[in-house]
Amino acid sequence: MIYLDHCATTPMSEEAGQTYIKTSQSFYGNEQSLHDAGDSAGQLLDHCKKELASILNGEASGFYFTSGGSDSNITALLSLAYGNQGRGTHIITSPLEHPSVYQALEKLKSEGFEVEETAVQPNGQISLASIKELIREDTILITICHASSETGVIQPIEEIGSLAQDHGILFHCDAVQTFAKIPIDIKKNRISAISMSAHKVYGPKNTGACYIDPAAAWKSMYPGVVHQQGIKPGTIDVPGIAAFTTASLNLYEKRELVTAAWRQMQSWFLKQLNDDVFSLIGDKKKRLPHHLALRAHRREGQWIMLECNRKNIAISSGSACKTSYSDPPKSLIAMGCSPEEAHGLFRISFGVDTTYEELAAVAETLNELAASSMNVQV
Repeated sequence: MIYLDHCATTPMSEEAGQTYIKTSQSFYGNEQSLHDAGDSAGQLLDHCKKELASILNGEASGFYFTSGGSDSNITALLSLAYGNQGRGTHIITSPLEHPSVYQALEKLKSEGFEVEETAVQPNGQISLASIKELIREDTILITICHASSETGVIQPIEEIGSLAQDHGILFHCDAVQTFAKIPIDIKKNRISAISMSAHKVYGPKNTGACYIDPAAAWKSMYPGVVHQQGIKPGTIDVPGIAAFTTASLNLYEKRELVTAAWRQMQSWFLKQLNDDVFSLIGDKKKRLPHHLALRAHRREGQWIMLECNRKNIAISSGSACKTSYSDPPKSLIAMGCSPEEAHGLFRISFGVDTTYEELAAVAETLNELAASSMNVQV
């Protein structure tokens, strides 16, 4: 199979797999246990925190481990909201977020919090002027992704962070699509909390992390829990975290070479497509280097995806975490697309091992589908 759905998940790297196996065999103690086996696991966990913190210019003490990106988003948002509820109940977000962000915010809304969404520009970036207009005295939190999983457009997080800091507001950033691929300095960008996922960076599934600034107030959703300062229950998966750390460091160290290769692939691939049928969604330059959000004119994106799957090609028609593919992508509607246009979305995302031969085969298939007599209209 030609696999071009790396924004949904990546295969575990050989290095991460080997780290997982060795750690499982040698550091199997519960890191909270007081014996030597537990102490060894605890020391390894502390080492992983320091290594991950070095990628973000953060503090090791700010790391909390989760089951993945969705868990990280929900954990960070609920913990920060509960911890700052005494200052206000107003939260600002965008129409570009991952479904897990909306799941957390819907829960908060049911508990009395008020949530408002920013406007979005036609290129897929949020409107900074809209954020300024939405900020109130009782605004306690802004949550905006670093890059949308659907559009791939990178958001101006430094400017958002500056706005948040100027008004004493916490800033949470979902960096699941960008962590270890695009440099993020959480201190420079004034980010209070950030979400990450291992399986987006060639690590294991069911492993992730949220970073919360040690100076930020938060309150656990789980009263009485002792693990990880009470933020989440359950014994920590030290082997999974060690593999996550290995995968993250490996990808981060080669990010410049990989990014340059991906940028060339993006440009080359777009030139192969029939531009009478296919068009790029969102800003061409301010986007993830390995991501292409495309629209097929007069074609359903899901139909394109299914036809490619029949030809042993894996792409996607949006986030794998969506509850329904019948609704047009919210992010595209916010950008000004009609529901019919938004339904044309499909996503291609490269990996570190993607080849031009694979891309050529996919471009040929897409052009054949475009010329097909099967005129599946939206």
